[in-house]
Amino acid sequence: MNVLFLCTGNSCRSLISEAIFNHLAPAGWHAISAGSQPTGKLNERALALLAAKGIPTDGYYSKSWEDLPVTPDLVVTVCASAAGETCPAYLGPVLRTHWGVDDPSHVSGTEADIERAFEHAYMTLHARIAAFLALPPETLRADRAAFKAELDLIGTIGA
Repeated sequence: MNVLFLCTGNSCRSLISEAIFNHLAPAGWHAISAGSQPTGKLNERALALLAAKGIPTDGYYSKSWEDLPVTPDLVVTVCASAAGETCPAYLGPVLRTHWGVDDPSHVSGTEADIERAFEHAYMTLHARIAAFLALPPETLRADRAAFKAELDLIGTIGA
């Protein structure tokens, strides 16, 4: 299964999601991330957080949804602005769900406030990805509508 984590800038939340998923996923499952308007640069705090958690990010980069190496089976939007965007037509009838998470890179305040925002985003995405990966395989193959409902429910964890 190929999962696309989509955000507008592809620099923070989608990167964190891609890295967590690839770290936790079973063999044969793979995540990529992309943005509708990629910044072209990964967020340094997100990279540092992932490194501190022992999650590798080698080879990851900010990219456009028009430059995907594979067609995903599932698209997960992780930011509010990407939720309403129409995915590129070439993706076809791919399954979509929205797991909105506040952008920690937009938090201002003390260093502790910013660190808490990044940790909260990480923990929320980690919990959602773990819940997705814990779904019984038959759920993934059975009823597409039931699978979508499960994915949408997962998107409320930590909200």
